[in-house]
Amino acid sequence: MSLLNVYGKLPLTPVSAKGSWVTDKDGTQYLDFYGGHGVISIGHQHPTWVKALTQQIEKISFYSNAVELPQQEEAAKALKKASNLLDYEVFFCNSGAEANENALKLAAWQNDKKKLVAVEKAFHGRTLSALQITDNPSILSPLGSFENTTFVPLNDEDALKKAITKEVAAFVIEGIQGVAGVNEPTAHYLELAQKLCKENNVCLILDEVQSGAGRTGKFFAFQHFNIKPDIITSAKGLGNGFPVAAVLVAPHLHYKLGMLGTTFGGNYMACQSVTSVCETILNENLLEHTLKQGEKIKTELLKLNGISSVRGKGLMLGMVISSGQAKPLQVELLKQGVITGTSSAADTLRILPPLNINDSEVDFFLNAISKALKNLS
Repeated sequence: MSLLNVYGKLPLTPVSAKGSWVTDKDGTQYLDFYGGHGVISIGHQHPTWVKALTQQIEKISFYSNAVELPQQEEAAKALKKASNLLDYEVFFCNSGAEANENALKLAAWQNDKKKLVAVEKAFHGRTLSALQITDNPSILSPLGSFENTTFVPLNDEDALKKAITKEVAAFVIEGIQGVAGVNEPTAHYLELAQKLCKENNVCLILDEVQSGAGRTGKFFAFQHFNIKPDIITSAKGLGNGFPVAAVLVAPHLHYKLGMLGTTFGGNYMACQSVTSVCETILNENLLEHTLKQGEKIKTELLKLNGISSVRGKGLMLGMVISSGQAKPLQVELLKQGVITGTSSAADTLRILPPLNINDSEVDFFLNAISKALKNLS
């Protein structure tokens, strides 16, 4: 028996990690500026996170939602406090795709409609309903289809006005597109989307799976703008490496007993992860720190020959490579001791370091990319 060969992989085998650094099987250290798709939010093995999980596993590691789980209430309270969304209710599950599946179900139950509007180049997950709003036909299962989905170009307001009608159940958009190469919606586009959704009884769903948990310098990326979604999905950085996701539901939405469910979602360990991440973000002032470090990285990158532009906010950045090919730079950066990520945009590298990176680590990265660009020129 062997593993299904479905992943493209870097030639790297991590065996330990601490803070922003990963050590491989040969003892070589790498600065982690990717965090496993942006999952590592407060740093590898953060002592608060480790302590919370260790203390919990020594008591009880799992029971299902068939019993009272006070840790869920604590995690929901911490999440709502960190995001300042005190009037939302929370459903915990296991992954970003699962969160989006549940968000779509909730939306359809509100208005008894099934048509969907999503954004071109969007990525919302690989499960069946999530694939219907993921603009990648190559991974669409024959069991699913785009039959009920209209894709609109990001920031095309005319297309949005035509697409969001009274027949639509939900409009789904990422706070910032991640896989597509770190593409940002404009403030006016999001405000228009909210207005159109309200006028047509359509649920506005913000997918903050990658852009949430403080990644952009706000707890959720949409909080840079004057909108308030009906449903928000979150995962990745919310658990700092422990699998957990959340669906945040606005108070005006309705639901009933049994509508949603999960065996593992909101288990003791997952909830301790959420609580420790949210409390650490607040206690260590990581939102302000993220904005500061993101601006420094952006400013310095734009001084380098070979970088044509930098997209994104905070520590969710996309470096656009002047040569048009990002993969060779990713390979060269690995030789310089830095892990980065590619995207579906061939010219863009993704930068998703821990939110608590320090000045010396930022300088290490900037020196490494300067050397890498010179080596490729």
